[in-house]
Amino acid sequence: MKKIFPLQVSGKTGARVLDALKHEVRRYVQREQRKTPPEGFNRWEFNCRVGADATTAAACRLSDVIGAIEAAARAGGAAVYVEILAVPILWTPPERPEATGRVR
Repeated sequence: MKKIFPLQVSGKTGARVLDALKHEVRRYVQREQRKTPPEGFNRWEFNCRVGADATTAAACRLSDVIGAIEAAARAGGAAVYVEILAVPILWTPPERPEATGRVR
């Protein structure tokens, strides 16, 4: 998703527009996570950028996207650019240390 969202829409309050924007971003991420990764991969990773426009957008983690959108809205801009790209990865769980046999 590469999209410029307006933060000021006539006939709607700013909070309502911001809530709709956050809902659309969360819905997009959930939809992408449901897709089956390509052969040889088992999970999706998301490369995210948020800013006033595409040239000034800063990279951030998926968990920080909503906060970055809220910060852009507090800054008073007319729009916010959101870029979220799903990339397939091969994820392996971290190894657990050997149990010592003691119960705590």
